[in-house]
Amino acid sequence: MPKMKTNRGAAKRFSMTAGGKIKARKAYSSHILTKKSRKRKRKLRETKYLSSADVGRVKRLIPYS
Repeated sequence: MPKMKTNRGAAKRFSMTAGGKIKARKAYSSHILTKKSRKRKRKLRETKYLSSADVGRVKRLIPYS
């Protein structure tokens, strides 16, 4: 059976942790930052872990990570 292809867009956006969780960057943190509060921008810098409902879909896109 041939190797599965990794979705390159997903590989750049998500990464797996040793425990099997999937890390991602939070949205809304790149532009129009002047109207966002200091607290909100600080929270957007934190790492986001995907919910269990989304893990199955993303794992299919990055099979060898």
